[in-house]
Amino acid sequence: MTLSVIIITKNEAAHIADCISSVSFADEIIVVDSGSTDNTRDIAASLGAKVTLTPDWPGFGPQKNRALDLATCTWVLSIDADERVTPELAQEIQRVLAQPRVDAYKMARLSNFGGRWIRHSGWWPDHVLRLFKRGTARFKDVAVHESVVTSSVVAVLDGHFLHYPYADLETFIAKINLYSSEAAAIMHAKGKKTSVLGATGHAIWTFIRIYLIRRGFLDGKEGFVLAVMAAAGSFFRYNKLLLLNRKPSI
Repeated sequence: MTLSVIIITKNEAAHIADCISSVSFADEIIVVDSGSTDNTRDIAASLGAKVTLTPDWPGFGPQKNRALDLATCTWVLSIDADERVTPELAQEIQRVLAQPRVDAYKMARLSNFGGRWIRHSGWWPDHVLRLFKRGTARFKDVAVHESVVTSSVVAVLDGHFLHYPYADLETFIAKINLYSSEAAAIMHAKGKKTSVLGATGHAIWTFIRIYLIRRGFLDGKEGFVLAVMAAAGSFFRYNKLLLLNRKPSI
């Protein structure tokens, strides 16, 4: 069985080399870049990846489907630039593809924040569907929080991959700002409504859910920061929706 790895990028020079190196066992590595101003594309090409530059940014789901459409192998593994396949997971994937039982597989993702591996806060085991037979699955056509959808039976691999989502707090804040804007736009397009009280309630509930119910307090000070940041993201999202819904006065 042959394997294509698909990766979408923009300004991922700090990550792309380690990401590609971790999937060097694949038959084909496809990088779809949406206009990096650093040397992401050069690094990827130097490591043997097939690099494509797109003129626009349609959102995470559509962009990943673009990458998927370029894949030519029997199987596809989708990975982000800030993720790494461990040697153990790489070996398991190769064993599974030698004698596949189903057409799609989930795997756990272990994320690092502030130098700490987060094992609570709803961040672990964080199973995501990333490995599938080409032609049996697509990404949801959404701007953010995209996921793979399939009608096939899905199995779960034993191994996990690693995730380094935020280089620093500034990067985290920037992503929250971007994602909250895109999520608010989606909700606005669906006709959803909210209020300042509603936005505040969503933020408080988000903190309680992550820090207490999902035991973020066991992740130390990093768990507290994650809960606060998630609550802030929720607050921003619903307040941006509130402003989008407000009709301009004449």
